[in-house]
Amino acid sequence: MNVLIIGAGPSGLILALLLAKSNIKVTLLDAATTIDDRPRAAHYSPSAIRTLRKAGVLDDVRAEGIIPGDFNWRRQDLSLVTGLKDTPESRGEDGLTCLPLNLLGKVLLRHVVRTEGIELRWKHKVRDVGQDGKGTWAVAEVEGGEVRIEGDYLVGCDGANSRVRTCLFGESFPGHTWDAQIVATDVYYDLHKHGMSDINNIIHPQDYYMAAILTRAGLWRVSYGEDPSFTHEQVLANQPAKYERMLPGNPKPGDYQLMNVAPYRIHQRCAEKMRVGKILLAADAAHLVNPFGGLGLTGGIVDVDGLAQCLEGIEGGCCGEEILERRVSKRDPVDPFKDDPFLRYVREMELDTTGEMRKEFNKTAYDICHDFTQYYTKSKDGKVLEKERDDGVDGKVEV
Repeated sequence: MNVLIIGAGPSGLILALLLAKSNIKVTLLDAATTIDDRPRAAHYSPSAIRTLRKAGVLDDVRAEGIIPGDFNWRRQDLSLVTGLKDTPESRGEDGLTCLPLNLLGKVLLRHVVRTEGIELRWKHKVRDVGQDGKGTWAVAEVEGGEVRIEGDYLVGCDGANSRVRTCLFGESFPGHTWDAQIVATDVYYDLHKHGMSDINNIIHPQDYYMAAILTRAGLWRVSYGEDPSFTHEQVLANQPAKYERMLPGNPKPGDYQLMNVAPYRIHQRCAEKMRVGKILLAADAAHLVNPFGGLGLTGGIVDVDGLAQCLEGIEGGCCGEEILERRVSKRDPVDPFKDDPFLRYVREMELDTTGEMRKEFNKTAYDICHDFTQYYTKSKDGKVLEKERDDGVDGKVEV
C-alpha cells in the first residue's frame, strides 16, 4: 500500500510515522519549503501522548517540553474558583505534556527524514485530487510545471483551509464561526511570582484569558479575548493596554519581553464527509473545534491515530474498507450540550475525600480514543477473528 498525505503539518507527519511502522509506504506533499515555524498550540493531553509514544517521538518531546502541574480557574484578582491539583495523569506515564507546536514539528521532521518508506516532497502545491479504478492521485504545482502523484489512498491533512476538502466539496465547510476573537501571545513575564499555577483560566466578562507556562526557560502563553471588530493592526496597538489592565502587576512594555502575537477566530465546523471513496480527510481538514476545550490539537492527533489503525488493518488483511466508515461514525460531531457540567464536577471532585471521583475523572482523558483494531476480521497470520465481547462493543477472539 502507498498512501499520499497532503500536508506536512503535525497531523500529516504523525500519520506518516504511524503508517511507516506498519511498512506502508507514504508520500508526503506540502506547498511550503519547510515546517510551519509559528508557535500555535502547545498542550498534548493523555490521549495524544499515547499516539506520540506509538509514533516513536514521545521521548524527544518530553526531553524538550515540560509536564505542567496544577490547572486552576481564577477570578480576575487571582482568587481561586476551583482547580485540579495536577493536570490529567501528570504523575503517570501519559501525563499532559507541553511543547509549542513549532518545536514539535521539528521533532517530528527529524524522525520523518530518517524513517525508511516515507518520501517528503516540499514545494508541491496540490491543485487537484481525484480517484479512479486504480487508486487516487494528486496534481501538484512545482517549479517549472506540474506533476501527478498516485497512491492507493489519499489523506488530506492540509489544515483548516484544506485544498483536498475544497476539491471534494467546494467552499462548503458546515458549522459556525463565533463573533469573537482570541489573541495568543507568547511572553517572558514571571507569572509564578504573582501566585499563578502552571495553567490558569481567568474568568471575567471582558478580560478573560488563559495563562500557561510553556518552557523551562520561562516562556508563557497568554491567550485573551479581544474586540472581534479589531483589525490585526488594532490588536497589536491594544496589546500593551490589555496586558497592563488584566495581568497581575499591571506590567508595562518594559516589564516583559513579548515574543509573538497571533490573533485568530474561533470555529466549530465539520466537513460534509470525512471519506469519499479512497480519499480521506483528517484533523483540521476534517473538523475544527473551539480551542478552549483542549481538543483541537489533541483531537487531530488522535484522529490520525485512528485512521492509521484502519489503514493498517486493511493493508494487513485484518478487515475490509468498511472500517473506514466505522471511523467516520466515531468522528461525526454530536449535538452540543445545553449545560456544560464540567466546572461543577471539578468543584465536587475537590470536596470528595475518597479520591474516587478523581480516579473516574482521570479515565475520561482517554474518552476521545477509539480502538479500531477491534473491527479486524482476520489476524495478520490469516486466522479468522470472531466478535465476542459482552460489554456491548464489538470485539475479537481467535478461533
